[in-house]
Amino acid sequence: MASPKPAKIPKGIVHPRVAVLKMAAYSPPTAGREGKLRLDFNENTVGCSPRVIEFLRERLSAASLAVYPEYGETKQALADFFHMPAEQLLLTNGTDEAIQVFVNTYINGGDEVLLLRPAYAMYRFYAEVAGAAIREVEYRPPQMEFPLDEVLRAITPATRAVILANPNNPTGTGVHLQGIERILKRARKAAVLIDEAYYEFSGVTALPLIERSPNLFVSRTFSKVYGMAAMRLGCVFSDAANIAFLHKAQSPYSVNALAALAVQEAVRDRRYIENYVAEVLAARELLCVGLEKLGITYVPSAANFVLANLGRRAIPVRDALRTRGILVRDRSYEVPGHVRMTVGTREQTRRLLAALEEIW
Repeated sequence: MASPKPAKIPKGIVHPRVAVLKMAAYSPPTAGREGKLRLDFNENTVGCSPRVIEFLRERLSAASLAVYPEYGETKQALADFFHMPAEQLLLTNGTDEAIQVFVNTYINGGDEVLLLRPAYAMYRFYAEVAGAAIREVEYRPPQMEFPLDEVLRAITPATRAVILANPNNPTGTGVHLQGIERILKRARKAAVLIDEAYYEFSGVTALPLIERSPNLFVSRTFSKVYGMAAMRLGCVFSDAANIAFLHKAQSPYSVNALAALAVQEAVRDRRYIENYVAEVLAARELLCVGLEKLGITYVPSAANFVLANLGRRAIPVRDALRTRGILVRDRSYEVPGHVRMTVGTREQTRRLLAALEEIW
């Protein structure tokens, strides 16, 4: 993808770094979503566990909000939940900060970073801010299969970092564990970050590989299945020595006290999460069958969303759904003619399909 032309700087304004000048702004459409069926950002569509709200009510006080947060209790709760030592875990302000800290720790200006395309925009965003030399590998159309052979060929001695999501956003496709092992072996001298934001829907995790792969980093988020996107909480796992380096590059209080408290109860209410995942998987199947009946092709997904091919009608259909109070995300700028639809409950999916039937 060609870089945009540097913006014109008004007279008297201090010039930013060249890398920032060359970047395209990232401005996701976050306004005007209240009261609508939000199937555009892959969030939990019913909210967090009610136990999280009750736990916050019990634990919050004016005094506790007046002091900087402490993380020991939260880190231990997550270490127990993920079956990982606490020293191999770093709390972050969403997955976004995990990516940022990873890049800040390992990437100098001009270093080569390998990304896939299409992918979550923040991988490229932080790599560009760092002034990295970005190399991209395309997912295989039309089914957007993970291009394992192409990734392996693209890794060279110059590769400083590899960043990929499993399963990927916006395609929903993923790579098996054996494929990740091959990437780690090929990229021994590079730092490899696997973003597992949608792990709960795919069941494939690289966490067990950390013990024998010192160049592996795995990130998780509580913004998706756990229904806490507003809290901005994530975490990253790696060898303890790597986590110590990441910690040095991180702001000391980037995770707020409410998020640190809320996640303790969120991971304790396992039944709530298991029930929600089961509902989403059933709804995903319902959506795929419904799309097939309408003659709409789609990319098979291992996540809580489906990338549908609406061709030249992608943007008109997106807009028509919005007038009916349903939000979906146009991804035509990366995958021409495609719209990403978050999967929520079966009831919400039936509403989406009924609206699509009217429009299509």
